[in-house]
Amino acid sequence: MIQMNIEQAGQDRSGGYKVDASRGQRNGRVSSEWFSRPDDQRFLSLADLYTSVRGRSDRSRTRTVESSAIRVEAARDNPERLSLALPGADVQVAPTHWSFGQLAALVGAPAAYLRQLPAPLAGINLQYGLSTHRAEQVKTLEVEDGRVELRAATGPDYGRIFDHELVEAVRRIAGNGTGDTRWKVPGVLDWSTGIYNPRVDITRDTTTLYASDRDVFLFLVDDLNPIEAGRLPDGSPDLYFRGFYCWNSEVGAKTLGLASFYLRAVCQNRNLWGVEDFQEITIRHSKYAAGRFAHEAAPALTRFAESSAIPFVNGIKAARAQIVASSDDDRAEFLRKRGFSKAETSKIIDTVLAEEGHPPSSVFDFVQGITAIARDKPHQDARLDLEGRAKKLLDRAA
Repeated sequence: MIQMNIEQAGQDRSGGYKVDASRGQRNGRVSSEWFSRPDDQRFLSLADLYTSVRGRSDRSRTRTVESSAIRVEAARDNPERLSLALPGADVQVAPTHWSFGQLAALVGAPAAYLRQLPAPLAGINLQYGLSTHRAEQVKTLEVEDGRVELRAATGPDYGRIFDHELVEAVRRIAGNGTGDTRWKVPGVLDWSTGIYNPRVDITRDTTTLYASDRDVFLFLVDDLNPIEAGRLPDGSPDLYFRGFYCWNSEVGAKTLGLASFYLRAVCQNRNLWGVEDFQEITIRHSKYAAGRFAHEAAPALTRFAESSAIPFVNGIKAARAQIVASSDDDRAEFLRKRGFSKAETSKIIDTVLAEEGHPPSSVFDFVQGITAIARDKPHQDARLDLEGRAKKLLDRAA
């Protein structure tokens, strides 16, 4: 890792770091999670998060049953609600909103329509579907919490990775996620000064550790150890921090995934600014998912946490040093050869001129211009396409 003294890192008197968040890519994934999570899904430490999801797992059981042996009945305590009688179960099992939708999908029934029907009629339709289910088997995940709930109903080959397994893998590199290791809940960018402060209190409003009855999502940064990769136009250091986020759903609501990257700042709304070198791994919950998690995702997380930033820094320096255009014709030709339209070419060149104070000449200049244009794209597909093309340019320069 590249360690710098306080002066080299551009540290402000307040203990924060001067950054240029206008560069690189903007990533709104963490912000979307932050906006959508109620207080009971927000955790202040990895220990608290792990205790919650591990406790839920310890109270759960999973089994595979014949679909035709499942009986759909009116709930004993509420005839307007459905419950399930599963083979070998002593009590009725109440489907959650999520697992009811999974059961309906398994038998090819429209869940939204069934929910509008009276419970007895919905039960008759669901029972018919289960009795004629061609796959013949259903894998259940049940949890006992006052009553027994069906949390998930999947096909028999579903490869479950429990949420606590992911949290445990993160804890091995990040401890409690509160500053006891270099990996922690991020700080906040002050837009009025351009100072990123890594030291903020972890509250339910600032935390980036989340879990619901369907998933977990974690975002941590190494923001007390800035990395300098070149200089800004004013001569100050261009600072980056390492970061990663990961997610999982043990009930099948989403894949397991891990994204690692370098970034320049995190704002109060948990948008990621100045993102570079974004890389992502996703694992579907197929038959061998648990093995792939153990042999791919968990080691990849450890490798990123322990890796040196030197290759990243050298890549940025190489892109800055590689001059590819010295005239307006060269600039236009460089971009047009790489598939950019005449309008995009003009806009990229103008953006670099406005933000950098000079027309683009190096690969890095063009990359910054392309990613700046991408940030303004309202549609995700168009934005990701531009960001992908920028990343290819940077990778080739390195």
